[in-house]
Amino acid sequence: MNSMTGFGKGDASNSKSGISFAVEISAVNRKQLEIRAALPRELAGYEPLLRKLISDKISRGAVAARVDMAVEESFAARSVKLNCTLLEALTEKCREMQSSLKLSGDIQLRDLLAIPGVIEQSLQDFNLPEVEHTFIEAVGKAMTAFQKMRMSEGSAMKQDLSQRLKYLKNIIDTIEPEAAEMPEIQKMKILEKLKNAQLPVPCDDDRILREIIIYADKSDVSEEITRLRSHFQQVEGFLNEDGNSVGRSLDFLMQEMGREITTLGNKAAGCKISPLVVNFKTELEKIREQVQNIE
Repeated sequence: MNSMTGFGKGDASNSKSGISFAVEISAVNRKQLEIRAALPRELAGYEPLLRKLISDKISRGAVAARVDMAVEESFAARSVKLNCTLLEALTEKCREMQSSLKLSGDIQLRDLLAIPGVIEQSLQDFNLPEVEHTFIEAVGKAMTAFQKMRMSEGSAMKQDLSQRLKYLKNIIDTIEPEAAEMPEIQKMKILEKLKNAQLPVPCDDDRILREIIIYADKSDVSEEITRLRSHFQQVEGFLNEDGNSVGRSLDFLMQEMGREITTLGNKAAGCKISPLVVNFKTELEKIREQVQNIE
């Protein structure tokens, strides 16, 4: 079981190309997978690869991936070129403007170099196999650290959910014997009301007795208890699965358990059962909040 939240960093460098990458990956809970990637302009072509490397490992969550790139000074220096043709043309134009407008002052080289296009930097070939391999290595290291944190949090969440599930099972164990008596209690209440209303039920009137029993049986919650116990088993099965995305399945089971306990509470309302139902719902809501963070 993995948590949807996590953070990981990774870096890698290549001496042949002089390029190094630093990658940071973080995520928070989200029903679907959403990847937001931030890469340098020169690495725009690597975004599909980055998304694939992430989606191969993650199925849910809002993931933010940031990639920074650095080039060694010696390699960066070799890539810098001066556009002499443009520089000469700009110098000539500046002199013409000075003469035409009768302006004084010297033309400074630093001002000319600040004009876009005068200094050119030839981009490295980022499609080289060694560059791509370095990129994949950096992302891989970040993903490893990221997954380690998610697994650690997932393990803690699993332990917490197991304890809460045990508490729910204990509540149902307490409700079951109380609920088993409800049909008979309802039957006696009906007969008592009929007696108080001076409408005694003849012992040989099967039709009336059958209607009383049918009405009393509406408080039978054995079916709801059976379903809840089945859901408990399914939840335990998902908690013990390794490496699978179980968040959606657990969320669905929490909804089903909520429906079952609500029906049980409506059918078997009583001074002893109703508080237990309230406790069950309160704990179930805490579990649902936890489940929202499971991948």
